Amino acid sequence: MIQQAEVLARHTSLWSESPLAQMDLSLLMRRCAAESERFYRGQPNDTRYSYELFRRALVEKNEAAWEHLYHHYSSLVEGWVRRSGAFNSSGESSEFFVAGAFTKFWRAVTPDRFDSFPNLASLLHYLQLCTTSVVIDSVRTQSWSEMLPEEVIGPSHMPQHAPDEEAINRVYREEFWQLVNAQLNDETERAVIYESFVLGLTPRAIFAKHGKMFASINEVYNVKRNVLGRLGRNTELRQLLTAAS
Repeated sequence: MIQQAEVLARHTSLWSESPLAQMDLSLLMRRCAAESERFYRGQPNDTRYSYELFRRALVEKNEAAWEHLYHHYSSLVEGWVRRSGAFNSSGESSEFFVAGAFTKFWRAVTPDRFDSFPNLASLLHYLQLCTTSVVIDSVRTQSWSEMLPEEVIGPSHMPQHAPDEEAINRVYREEFWQLVNAQLNDETERAVIYESFVLGLTPRAIFAKHGKMFASINEVYNVKRNVLGRLGRNTELRQLLTAAS
């Protein structure tokens, strides 16, 4: 750990002495915009300027750099939001999720973690993961409140983790879904529950996807309502959630 810290410190020191690190912020912003425009036109471009802007925003906590990044990449993030399968059933605006994605990204990429992202592509990939996570977490939170009584949903079920920390709760989630699956009677119920609470699909979307399985949209609603009532009355399921809260 000490050797790793020394390597990171040397890397940070060397980077701080580079010409890019010494560049005036306003000039850096202009170069960032120009290189991005070249990228969108399919022309050769230099991503180091955008990477340096991220470094100043996340490592040096430069507010002007962060504000420029927010405005510069907000349209890209909004595109990711709208392409998420869970967005249409979230009931929120795309602007809401754009703000949430940047907030999650800001909190997750701390100064000591920045060197884990060696280039612009890795930073944008992580920002995309944060975007997807924010949208899905919102739908899942709504799903928890719909699936079970409010009093058994503790703070631990709220979406507070970074995307790369999902594995922490994997064992608990597997136990939960095994218990839920045991309460489902057939493939019809499994399709409705899985696609409602994992994929975030609406009953209309489920009916459109499985038209041969259901006679009408109302049947999807009825199946969902009946299963939720059964799960809400299940003592073992309530005890599991209460113990985890």
